[in-house]
Order: sequence, then C-alpha cells, then structure tokens
Amino acid sequence: MDFETARFNMIEQQIRPWDVLDPEVLSACSEIRRELFVPEDYRQLAFSDTSIGLGHGQSMMPPKVEARLLQALAIRAGDRILEIGTGSGYLTALLATLGAHVTSIEQHEDLSSKAQASLRSAGIGNVKLHVGDGVDGWSTAEPYDVIVVTGSCPGRRPAIEQQLSINGRMFAVIGSAPVMEATLITRLSKDNWAAESLFETDLTPLTGAELEPEFEF
Repeated sequence: MDFETARFNMIEQQIRPWDVLDPEVLSACSEIRRELFVPEDYRQLAFSDTSIGLGHGQSMMPPKVEARLLQALAIRAGDRILEIGTGSGYLTALLATLGAHVTSIEQHEDLSSKAQASLRSAGIGNVKLHVGDGVDGWSTAEPYDVIVVTGSCPGRRPAIEQQLSINGRMFAVIGSAPVMEATLITRLSKDNWAAESLFETDLTPLTGAELEPEFEF
C-alpha cells in the first residue's frame, strides 16, 4: 500500500471537505503516520473514512472527526492537554504535536501499552500515559488548557469541566445513540462555561459514563 498517497488523499478528500483548513492541523495530520497506530489487521483501512476497532469495544474515530475537533480546540504551542481515553494513541500524537504536553488516561492496560509503543515509533515524547479511570477527569496535574474526551457521555461531566483553566477548551460528544452532539465547552471564568454545538456524530460511550439502566418495580 502506498501510505503517502493514501495520507494525501485522506487530507484532500476527507478532511479539507469537512471544512478543516487550519494549516497547523493539516500539517499535523500529514506529519503523524496514522498507519503506525492502527491494529495490524486493519492497516489497509488506516486512511479510510470509518471507525476502526481496537478491542474492548473501543475504536478510533474517523480521520475527519479527529481533525475537526483539533481545529475547534484551537490548540496553542504552550497548552497543557488532558486526553481521557488514549485508545490507539493517534489522537494523542496529534495533540502532542500541536501542544506542549499531553496527559492521557486509558482504562485498558494493553491499549495503553500499544499506544506507548506507537508513540515511541512516531518519535513523540511530550506525553505521559496513565492506566486508570478518567471518567471524572484526572486531577493530579490540573488545571488543563485543553481537555479531550474520546468517548461519548449521555450528559455533561462537571467534574471534568472543573479541571479546565480559565479560557480552557474541552471537546466532548454528548448524548446517546442515535443523537449525539460534538460539543466545544469553554471555561469563561471560575463559575461560568459556554457550550457550542459543532456537529452531529456517533461515538463509542466513555466507559463508566453510560446511563444507568432504569429498573421497573
């Protein structure tokens, strides 16, 4: 497979048409080798407009969704970033390329280990991976300038939003299938946040954030 041609086509045929025009985001998508992060059995699909399974019911987002969320977050070179759900480590690598440092949390130890190996292969060093439960964020290194939640949540997560710095931005997908909204949440002050709907999507739920089943008596 000609990975370079496939990468070029991914950017020109999927990402740009989805109104992702930020040159730094496009450069990061061109620079980071997505094929390094895709499970070997699915490597031929590395640049396809589809989700790719990782095991444990988790999956990689389609490339255009990753790029669109990066553009919405407007990441700056000095930003300290929290990622909840490391997954394959590909989005981690993009975040690390755009910001100063990424703290990334993953519940599944095998996924975290694979992501670490892929990040090492990609030459990404400004990342700290942790195995743990990030459903309420990761308070040990707060506040964060940027937070990305890579699994969907039925509602907003105030405990995570509290870990944003003032003017910090958070990406989260809110709702339950089939109606989910990719949302940009900005902390305006100590006690005020703004939420902006970006686009509709469908994302694997964040482990531990699912709606509790209703019991009938």
